[in-house]
Order: sequence, then structure tokens, then C-alpha cells
Amino acid sequence: MVRLKLSIVRNGLRQSGGRRAAYIASAVVVLLLAAFLLLGLLLLRGHPHAASVVVPLTAVLALGWAVMPLFSSSGDETLDATRLVLLPLRPRPLVRALLAASLVGIGPLFTLCLLTGSAIAVARGVAGAATAVVAVALALLTCVALARAVVTANTRLLSSRRGRDLAVVSGLVVAIGAQAVNFGVQRLGASGLAQLDPFAEVLRWVPPASAIGAVDAASDGAWGTAAVQLGLTAVALTLALRWWSATLTRLMTAPDSSTLQAAEPAAARAGRPPGGPVVARLLPHGRVRTVMERSLRYAWRDPKTRAALVVSLAVGLIVPLFNALQGSGSVYFACFAAGMLGSMMYNQFGQDYSGFWMVAMTISSPRDALRELWGRALALVSYAVPYSVLVCVATVAVLGEWGKLPEALGLSLALLGAMTATGAWASVRHPYSIPPEGNRNVAPGQVGLVWMAIFGGMAAAAVLSAPVIALTVWLHLAGHAAAWSWLLLPVGTAYGALLAVTGLRLAAPRAAVRLPEILAAVSKG
Repeated sequence: MVRLKLSIVRNGLRQSGGRRAAYIASAVVVLLLAAFLLLGLLLLRGHPHAASVVVPLTAVLALGWAVMPLFSSSGDETLDATRLVLLPLRPRPLVRALLAASLVGIGPLFTLCLLTGSAIAVARGVAGAATAVVAVALALLTCVALARAVVTANTRLLSSRRGRDLAVVSGLVVAIGAQAVNFGVQRLGASGLAQLDPFAEVLRWVPPASAIGAVDAASDGAWGTAAVQLGLTAVALTLALRWWSATLTRLMTAPDSSTLQAAEPAAARAGRPPGGPVVARLLPHGRVRTVMERSLRYAWRDPKTRAALVVSLAVGLIVPLFNALQGSGSVYFACFAAGMLGSMMYNQFGQDYSGFWMVAMTISSPRDALRELWGRALALVSYAVPYSVLVCVATVAVLGEWGKLPEALGLSLALLGAMTATGAWASVRHPYSIPPEGNRNVAPGQVGLVWMAIFGGMAAAAVLSAPVIALTVWLHLAGHAAAWSWLLLPVGTAYGALLAVTGLRLAAPRAAVRLPEILAAVSKG
């Protein structure tokens, strides 16, 4: 199996010079980074808090091995077990062979360098060195086995359309991780490595970080502790291999959608309760309900709409929360959540792609257009309002300024209502098409429309929110904030709802009149 992987990698690199150059460049960058980190870990040797650094580092490595293959599993086709289904291979020998093949690659080499540097940083004496050899091997095998088990258990998902869409949010995960690392480095630079001691004391009993903790314990002469910690990693490795073997057997023997009847049995359809899922029953009846269901399905199923939603949710939470954790934030930063989600109201018709013509055929009057816009707006509000409340509460809780929660929440809801109103108007006045394929979100020649719709709409939303902002400023300048700031919550909520209703009612007649122009604009891509 190792020879097979090497042959496939070698033949793949022979296909083109660009692929070969990219592979070599990535290998060089990873090896240079590994060498740099290895040098840094070696410099920690003898430091009183060295274990507090290397033990959490090993836990982060294991977490990366468990999570990242879900976003990049398609990059290693040599370990796709579904390609071996027709071969007469038993599970246990196959697991051993695939485990050996998994150890060949840049990722395992990078992990080996970090684990080796971590073990050397805490190893002292012959006992520590001997334990380090076993610990590094156990930790590396556990990381690789865990990654293979996770990928095998999710192979059917990862090979589907929805699974492939996980790659859309991989960049977001990296961005969030980078922010977390940046925040952690700043805290460590200000307070020192001693802050990691409580985390290390817990993680040294969590496999595979417990293997590195065993090296530190053996160096101190705590043989019983070292044996238990090594045993925990060995048990984790055994469980990961058993899980991998079980999922591999199920993957290679259980039927999938290609071998099952595509149509649902009539008996199953007959036994389904009328009215659809429970969530659908809570929605309004009529056209508004249909539009809401369609919009919510787009937000979950369409890759570009889902990517925009995930980015809006993440940025709306990261900006206020990270600033609050760093001590430089404000409760008003919580409005980022409402602003990011409110921006999704813009270009509502373009999100339908060329299929908007089917929607356009059902709009014959301003009343139909109003119901269409109502359904789209309510679908957005159904998750934007709860999320805005959640971000406001979380930000206020971190800052400890509970007295400012009503005004922060009132401002957020007023901003959301203003962006709903301006978004509906911009969707009607300045629609643009979104190419269904590729990574482009704007069709050629429509970039100006995007700038005009989004940034013009945001500026208008800021102007429309000015009365609530002015009331907030006046209460603070007049010294009445402590007694009357609670009024900003009902005022902001009512004002935002009034703006949203007014914007939808003004945009609906124009949508009915400009339907051919909207259809032509969103179908251009």
C-alpha cells in the first residue's frame, strides 16, 4: 500500500509542470515552517514552563488532524477507501496498510517534527529520552488514525454535493483560527507562559497530549504518572483503530444511494404527517410561507448563499467578541451582527440565478410582489433577530456592562430594520446577476451596480438609523442614560419594524412594474 501511494503521487506529479512546481513549493514552505518551529521548541528546553507550551501544542495538533481532513479530504485521493471496495481485502490488514500509507506525506513529517521538538523540550535524562521515543510514536499514530477514522466515517458525506461544499467555509475556519491564535499570542506576550499552566494541567491527561505529558513526568521520576499517561494515549489509539475498522467495514459493505431505489416508497409518503416539518407549520400560510421556505432552503443548500451566511454569522460574532476580550471593545460593536446579516437582504432576486423567471411568472400585481418581498424579509429576520440578540448578550456579558444591553439591542434591531428596508429597495432598483458556477459573485459588467446597491444602501440605512442613534447620544450627554436607556429597546424595535414595513411597501409596486428589467438583470450571468 505504501508503494501504491508513492506510485500514484509520482505519476500525478508527472502530469504537468505546474502541479509539480506547486507540490515542491508547498513542501519547501511546510518544511521551512517545521524547521523554524522545531528550533523554537528546542530553545524551550530547560524553561520552567516548557511543558505548559508543548502539551497544549500537541492537543492543538490532534484537533487539527481530526478537523482539517473534513475540509481537504479530496486532496489525498490515494487514501480513498471506496476505491478498494471491489478488492478482496479484510478490514484489519487493510487498516494496518492504510495506516502505514498515511504516514507517508508532508503532513505526517510536519507533525513528527513538532512532536519530536515537543518531546525534546521536556525530556531530561535517560528515562525522559526513552519515554520520548515511545511517546512520539504513540502521539503520531493516534493523530493519523484519528484523522483516517473521521474521514472514513464521513466518506459518504464528503463525496456528496453538500460535503464538497464544506470547502467553501474552510477559509473561514482558518481565519477564525488565526484570530484565536493572534489573541492567544497577545495574551501570552502580556502575561507570560505561566497563563498556560492551568490548561496544561488538564490537557496532560487528554490523549495524545498525555503522551508528551508522560515525558515530563518520567523526567521528574514520576513513573506511575508517566505509565498512566502513556496508557491513556495507547487506549485512545486502540479506540481510534477500532472505530476506523468498524466504519471501514460498514463503508465497504453497506449499500449507498447508488444501490438503493431512488424513489421513496409510497407507504412511507403516505405515513408522513400532513403539513410538512414542524418548523414549516410555524410559518405563515399562503405565498409568504412558500417564499420563506424557499429562501431558507437557499440559505442552507445553495453554496454561495450559505457561504455568505456563514461569513456574516462569523464576522458578526468575531468583531465584537474579540474586541471585548482584548479589552478594547464596546457594546455598540454588537451591531456588527445585525449589519452583516442585514446586508444579505440586498440583491434578493439575484440569489435565484436564472431561475428567477419562474418566480417572475407568479407576480402579476403589486400585492404579489409585496408578499414575495415579505417572505424573503421574514426568512432573513427569522434568524437575524435571534442571532443579533445572542451577540448583544454575549458582548455585554464579556464586558460586564449589563446596563447597556437595552440600548445595544435597540440600536441593532433599528439597524436591521433599516437594512431590510434599503435592501428591498436596492434589490428592486439595482439587481445584478450572480454566476451560478465558479468563484465569481458578480457577472462581468455589473460591478458598478454592486457598489451602488450595497454601499449606497448601507449609507441610506445609516441615515435612517440616525434618530435612534441621536436619541442614544442625547441620553448619555444629558445624564439620563442610567434611568431611561431601557426605552431604547422598545423604541429601536418599533422603529426598525416600521422602517422594514415601509421599505417593503414602497419597493413592492416598483418591483411589479420593473419585473422585466429585473429578470433581464439577474439572468445576464
